[in-house]
Amino acid sequence: MKSRKLLFLGMLFLLIVGVKAQTVTLNECQDMARNNYPAISRFSIIEQSKNYTLANANKAYLPQLSLEAKATYQSDVITIPLDMPGLEIPVPDKDQYQVVAQASQIIWDGGKIAAKKGIIKAGAQAEEKQLETELYALKERVNGLYFGVLLIQEQLKLQTVLEEELQRNHDRVTSYIENGVANQADLSAVKIEMLKAGQQRIQMESAQKGYLEMLSLLTGSELSNETEFVKPSVSNNNSLVTIKRPELDLFLAQQATIDAQTNDLKSGIMPVIGAFAQGGYGKPGLNMLQNEFDAFFLGGIKLSWNFGNLYTLKNSIKTNELKKLSIDTQRGTFIHNLNMQISQQQNEIDKYRKTMQDDEEIIRLQQEIKDAADAKVENGAMTVSDMLKELTALEMAKQTKVLHEIQHINSIYTLKNTTN
Repeated sequence: MKSRKLLFLGMLFLLIVGVKAQTVTLNECQDMARNNYPAISRFSIIEQSKNYTLANANKAYLPQLSLEAKATYQSDVITIPLDMPGLEIPVPDKDQYQVVAQASQIIWDGGKIAAKKGIIKAGAQAEEKQLETELYALKERVNGLYFGVLLIQEQLKLQTVLEEELQRNHDRVTSYIENGVANQADLSAVKIEMLKAGQQRIQMESAQKGYLEMLSLLTGSELSNETEFVKPSVSNNNSLVTIKRPELDLFLAQQATIDAQTNDLKSGIMPVIGAFAQGGYGKPGLNMLQNEFDAFFLGGIKLSWNFGNLYTLKNSIKTNELKKLSIDTQRGTFIHNLNMQISQQQNEIDKYRKTMQDDEEIIRLQQEIKDAADAKVENGAMTVSDMLKELTALEMAKQTKVLHEIQHINSIYTLKNTTN
């Protein structure tokens, strides 16, 4: 019963330790880097700015109120040149006073307000797409650091195996010396390789620390050498490529902004119909011959039509069409360069895939050579130094295999980042 309890506690401890072990994936690093990027707050700023500007544009539909007050003195006033006995026609004073309040309401504006709102929405959309292109470039930086850490992580695992193998060789050579099969020089050769392996570990751990620090700054998450970086899954089917880059959406958003500006130009030549009402108090009132303060009121409908924009409308529209053609040219150049880049990256993937096919066989053959070298050393037919060369060759074959695997995965995700 006691042994079962101890076994249960041991398994529980291992489970807790396993849960605490931090693991991270490439997608998680990309998401953390995006959320941690300072410019991400600009999305909220763009949205709020758009909403405030749209709210201001909508207020043009509300009645517009104004108040005007004036006092004037004029050199002459209206007089009626009649001279009839018993009839006295009043003459207005030369000083006149007036306070007028006016309310005006748009009935139809020819689409001007709607066009202004279209420009606001299209401009905000273009700003968001521009920000998306900046954030998209961040993914490439994260990928480079992630695969750098992943490579060193795998190399350190192999380095541990090498160090354990060198320690076994050290113990074997020590026993060989005791049996007279080897000498002190053979042991020194093993110690040199052990020291070199230690130096390699220092270099790897230093590089790993640098990568982890930069990746921690990008993601805003504390990543250490205890963090396990999950190797991304891969698919060798790279024949079908769909391009979904944010730059393409940016080009469309820029053209939509120009279309909105063209609509605004066209609305500028349309008439505006509105209603108005005025109420005032002044001397004189509406009756110019009544020389005293009086209240007055008038209202009605008015039409205003500015023909001045007709002079420049045609050229302005042509200018906007040229701007759209320029964007089309930029888009075509971008896709052309992208297709060249995609072709090169597909060739890189094929190269690493074909190279990896021979790695396992090279390691198998090198392992046979190394095992044969061990047997020859035991029989005194080979020196320890020569055997260590075969061990180094085996280690290099394993390191090369790991390098090719990481390069293959990296090239696949580089293609993904290029296309989507």
